[in-house]
Amino acid sequence: MIIQRVVLNSRPGKNGNPVVENFRVEEFSLPDALNEGQVQVRTLYLSVDPYMRCKMNEDTGTDYLAPWQLAQVADGGGIGIVEESKHQKLAKGDFVTSFYWPWQTKAILDGNGLEKVDPQLVDGHLSYFLGAIGMPGLTSLIGVQEKGHISAGSNQTMVVSGAAGACGSLAGQIGHLLGCSRVVGICGTQEKCLFLTSELGFDAAVNYKTGNVAEQLREACPGGVDVYFDNVGGDISNTVISQMNENSHIILCGQISQYNKDVPYPPPLPPAVEAIRKERNITRERFTVLNYKDKFEPGILQLSQWFKEGKLKIKETVAKGLENMGVAFQSMMTGGNVGKQIVCISEDSSL
Repeated sequence: MIIQRVVLNSRPGKNGNPVVENFRVEEFSLPDALNEGQVQVRTLYLSVDPYMRCKMNEDTGTDYLAPWQLAQVADGGGIGIVEESKHQKLAKGDFVTSFYWPWQTKAILDGNGLEKVDPQLVDGHLSYFLGAIGMPGLTSLIGVQEKGHISAGSNQTMVVSGAAGACGSLAGQIGHLLGCSRVVGICGTQEKCLFLTSELGFDAAVNYKTGNVAEQLREACPGGVDVYFDNVGGDISNTVISQMNENSHIILCGQISQYNKDVPYPPPLPPAVEAIRKERNITRERFTVLNYKDKFEPGILQLSQWFKEGKLKIKETVAKGLENMGVAFQSMMTGGNVGKQIVCISEDSSL
């Protein structure tokens, strides 16, 4: 069977910006027969995420992410339907997901590496399993629960950078749901600011591309900052940290402003900012959601419940077609998405 797949065509370099030409679409031949334990799947949706920038380097800088190899298929979060199965626990017609889904129109995969999902949890919106009711949702929820130290009724202010992205747009809402009295988002356009305040319930939003960020932040957070959900790092984070209160907490989710630079993760803070952090006893611990697998199942059920109750609003930016994986990736890395960036490979979820 001839299928299409996306391979890594070139590396941007440790300090380079990813471009569409780093990826290439090619034809590939799948075996005609399945081995015991395998399934054939048709891909429905694929995810592009900031962490994938690390996989474009020969050395990802982490022990839990393997680099993409040149001329080999890229992979990441994906969801699809089982077309044929030789696995005891998976049947034709099942919907399955994986964190290591190849960027292909169809694939033959080891059934043990797939997780069966229930479409009812997302009211049939299968792509949500790659976003709010999937890894980004779990990252936001568990990050806030484990590292935010939110105490309902204690009048805490939370700031979220990258607030209109996949994790940020959820983290702010979760902050409110878990008891923060004020949630402020930082993003890069007026449209995104309006989206945060009018649709997602953020109390205020700061556009870092207009005006003085420190002044805007002081105005939006008159009582200082108690919890900071950090998606971006760099100058924005330095500004937020300088306005954080004593005994406050940084949730270190991502550092997208630093991913095109050859720096360690998490990047060290400038000496003056690090001095503030130590003086005010601000926690800044590395957070990796994969270390909390025991919390995944209850987390997914909680996220699904909030979504069904209308308490968690979900936003996606959807590109169509495998040939647009590189376009979607480049756009996501430069803030072109609102909410989760998804690529729809096939809208046909029937057999």
